[in-house]
Amino acid sequence: MKKITLTILFLITISAVSFSQISQIEKNVLLDLYKSTNGDSWNNTWDLTKPAENWYGVTISNNTVTKIDLKMNNLEGSIPASIGKLKSLTHLNLGFNKLNGEIPVELCENKSLETLELFMNQLEGEIPFNIGKITNLKEITLFNNFLSGELPNSIYNLNKLEILQLSSNKLSGSISKEIGNLKQLKVISFFDNLMHGNLPNEIGLLKNLKELSLSNNLFEGNLPVEISNLTNLKTLLLNKNNFIGDLNPIIKNLSALKNVEYSAPKEKEIYSNPVSQATIIPIN
Repeated sequence: MKKITLTILFLITISAVSFSQISQIEKNVLLDLYKSTNGDSWNNTWDLTKPAENWYGVTISNNTVTKIDLKMNNLEGSIPASIGKLKSLTHLNLGFNKLNGEIPVELCENKSLETLELFMNQLEGEIPFNIGKITNLKEITLFNNFLSGELPNSIYNLNKLEILQLSSNKLSGSISKEIGNLKQLKVISFFDNLMHGNLPNEIGLLKNLKELSLSNNLFEGNLPVEISNLTNLKTLLLNKNNFIGDLNPIIKNLSALKNVEYSAPKEKEIYSNPVSQATIIPIN
């Protein structure tokens, strides 16, 4: 009986150890991240003599890295290209640090990624052209960086996407009519960029949308009446653009709408009366 008990304990111990192991490839990726972002100066550093499952911000499940959350941890440097080798990674949050350089295109080889949060860094260059390959993405949060260029066409293939926050960058170009493909979207936040062109009618296909923030860009033209189809919309920020026309008839039946900011010619006349339950803030 004693021998059986010892055998069982041995097997349990072996099982526990093997469960926590990751491949050398994945461990090397984590080491790349540590070295390329000055890990010794992080707020919460890693003891490299200990197993990876003990490293701050790293979640391991079934012997593979599934989550990295190192927000507000004083990372300084660039994101290594090898990050794309973490094939089971579902969540990557490196927000509120001092990261620079470009978002590596290799990251988009990870088909498992669901949330990508790189907000409030110093990242530059374009959003990777192949970001549409990350077909499970539900959230892209890249606000407050120095990203430039147009939205890559492949981004409109992300039909599971719910949150798209790209505000306070240097993005240009227009919003494609293909935006209508992203029917799960709840948040579109593009304010404080250099985007231009007309707002496509297809925006009205996004029935789950709760926030549409486009302020402080160069958008122009008539507002699409299809905005009236966005019955879940709570926030609509359109000020500091070159839109024209009366917004009142478009939003009058949007009962969920609470916050509206819109500037247009003769705005004082347009907004002489409040619309629905929204707080309408004309911008001079």
